[in-house]
Parts: sequence; structure tokens; C-alpha cells
Amino acid sequence: MKRQIKVGGIAVGGGAPISVQSMCDTDPHDASATLAQIQRLYEAGCDIIRVAVPDMDAIKPLAEIMRNTPMPVVADIHFNYKLAIKAVDVGVNAVRINPGNIGNTDRVRAVADACRVAKVPIRIGVNGGSLDSTILSKHGGVTPQALVESAVTQMQMLHRFNFEDICVSLKCSSVQTTIAAYRLMHETSDVPLHIGLTEAGTLYHGIIKSSACIGALLADGIGDTIRVSLCDDVVKEVKTAIAILQAMGLRKGVEVIACPTCGRTKIDLRALASDVEQRLENHKKPVKVAVMGCVVNGPGEARDADYGIAGGIGEGVLFRKGEIVNKVSQDRLVDELMILINSP
Repeated sequence: MKRQIKVGGIAVGGGAPISVQSMCDTDPHDASATLAQIQRLYEAGCDIIRVAVPDMDAIKPLAEIMRNTPMPVVADIHFNYKLAIKAVDVGVNAVRINPGNIGNTDRVRAVADACRVAKVPIRIGVNGGSLDSTILSKHGGVTPQALVESAVTQMQMLHRFNFEDICVSLKCSSVQTTIAAYRLMHETSDVPLHIGLTEAGTLYHGIIKSSACIGALLADGIGDTIRVSLCDDVVKEVKTAIAILQAMGLRKGVEVIACPTCGRTKIDLRALASDVEQRLENHKKPVKVAVMGCVVNGPGEARDADYGIAGGIGEGVLFRKGEIVNKVSQDRLVDELMILINSP
């Protein structure tokens, strides 16, 4: 089992539930816009949010963000170690540093000392795009071994400064390289792992690549906190991450299953399934709902669903736990389904 750190009130590692992270894409100098986005992400189910701290002018708005955030904040630091110290001073819950650009031993020591006093964990965020040139040359490019060596070297440095409150991420844009790096790190260290794929792409391909990468790692029992990185609305990152956890049986929520349709389907099943999914978007209780296209096979194929509908010609059936409870007209199928789901 991995060691555990605390990011604000969120436990990471040590058997804690896998948390979902995202990163604000607002101007970090605009506290109001950033807080508005943090609130949206929080309402979508985000557990931990990362905020870029690019310069000293971002420290004052960061302080305002920390006074008003509904969830823990990780300060994202590159190049200037003094930004990490200032971020700790204004109350951030964790600091992310990049071993490829944070600087020499003295700078790392200063960050470690500040975080130790404040009891703030450090995430070593290794990124394939900014590996140290010596490591790149040694390994012949961005390889799993190069990513892991970068993280281990930084960990050993922090350990020398009596700092143990560490989380590690090992990200690049290659699914195969990222998976191999995390597997290697998992075998050789007990630090909590923040898993994900960086620069995954736009919505469609980004979801596919992230799901393949994160799903494979979770299936191996690897990962203590996750972020899906998408070139799209950050709320979609959170929804995708939650959906991956649900698909892997690691988080409960609303699940809509639907058959792919075939020649027996006599209704617009895609429209029905989309309608059901939209109406359940803000449903608070975990529930599994099936939308099937065949009256004959529908209840049987979705026997493990809590509720469901199966369509026929002009009408359909409503079922609960595989048992038919009513027949209704096609235009009332979704309405009656929602009444059944929401009934005491």
C-alpha cells in the first residue's frame, strides 16, 4: 500500500478513495474568474484543483483564492523556486514542482524547508517535455526509465532534506510510455502516484487516450489521484475522470447503459438514451439505468440495472431489477422512467 499524504482535507494514498483533480485555465492574476471556475469544477465533482503561479504578481490573487476556495489548491510552480515559498506563505495546500526546471540543490532545499514547516506536501511533477538534458541524453529520449529517474533523483534530494510528504506524477503524451513509467515507479517506490496523460489532445482523442492510459493503470491497482488532461472545457476533464472511476468500479454514481441497436430496433434509441442521460445529469444518488431497443431481450440483457426501458413499436416497457413493471406509450417512456426512479 502506498504512503498517505493530505492535500488540505483530501487524503491521497494509503487506501484512501481515488481523488479527481483538474487545473484552472483562467488568468491566475484574475482571482474572481479563477474562483468562479473553481466553483464550477467543485460542483462537477472535482476534489483538488491546481492553479498556475507564473510570477510574483500572481501571489496576491492566489491569497484571495485561498481565502475563498471550496476545495484544496495545489500551486503549480516552474522555474522560480521563490514562487513556491510565497505560495506556501499564502496558504496553498500543496506545491507542484517540476524537477526539470526548478533549479539546483539549494533551491530545492528552500522549498522543502518551507513546505515542512507549513506541513504542505510536494508533488514531483515529471513531464516528458521538460526532462533534464542529462537524463534525456543518458536514456536516448523520453523513456519510462528517464521519467522514473527524474522523479527518483528529486525524491532522493528531498529525502536528504528530511522531507517525506511527497506525491509523484510521470507524464508524457505517449500512452505506452506513461503506463510503463508508472508501472516501474509503482514497483520501486511506495509514494502516492498522481496518474494521467499530459497533452492528451482535443476532446474525442483526449478522452480515448486518457481512458486507455488511466484505465490500464487502475486495473493494475496503480493510482491514488487522477487528472484527465483535455484541450477543452476543464469541467469535461472532471466528468471524464469520474466516468473512468465509475467504469472501473472505483466510484459509484449514475450509469446509463444502452444497447448498440440492431435490425430489431423500431424506436429512436439514441435519442431516448441521450434524453435519459441528460435528465439524470444532476441526479445525486448512485443508480444504474438501462435503455434498450428490444422489448423481448431488453429486461434480460439489463438484468443488473436498477431501472430501465425497452422500446417496441409505438410503446415500450418499464422495468426494475429485470422485472417488467408497466407498459407505456413510446412518447411517455422517459417521463415514466423518471417518475419510477424518483419514487420513494
